[in-house]
Amino acid sequence: MLKPINILLVGVGGQGTILATRVLARAAQEAGYDIKVSEIKGMAQRGGSVVTQVRLGEKVYSPVISESGADIILAFEKMEARRWLPYLKEDGSVIINDQAIAPVPVLTGAAVYPEDCLEKVQRACSNTTVVDALKIAVHCGNPKAANVVLIGMLAKRLPMAKEIWLSALKDRVPEKFLEVNLKAFEEGYAV
Repeated sequence: MLKPINILLVGVGGQGTILATRVLARAAQEAGYDIKVSEIKGMAQRGGSVVTQVRLGEKVYSPVISESGADIILAFEKMEARRWLPYLKEDGSVIINDQAIAPVPVLTGAAVYPEDCLEKVQRACSNTTVVDALKIAVHCGNPKAANVVLIGMLAKRLPMAKEIWLSALKDRVPEKFLEVNLKAFEEGYAV
């Protein structure tokens, strides 16, 4: 029996965290897993934090991941990785997009963006992968595909066939953006 896999997707409004979650949920569903999803969108339209909790397994009873309960944190922005680090299991892994998006308090001068985000996460988690997903997405043809680069990286670490992920992308991404997103997925999957 497969114990549930707990995945925390964290980012900032506008980064495509919700679409990434929907692709992940669709892939898990196609693979036959029971899946539960919880979305938290705090001021997402203004660049605020967006967090989704995804649990998949043979049988999952709750969508909520407790502190120290996430197997994987998929971070679309590096300060969000740092912020949600307490939710990572001791033997968990983190995938971080090396991108800084200043929140409103930083933009107004009321706060300072922490410079040690990556170092703090890497010290706390030896299984941390840092990638410039934005640069890869630009190379693929659309900077907005950075989320799909990250999904490609996540896909390689989960027990679902690549074809299922591609099918989920085709199901969730609008046709006019599909080609660039398939390319972005392949690039992430290759990292």
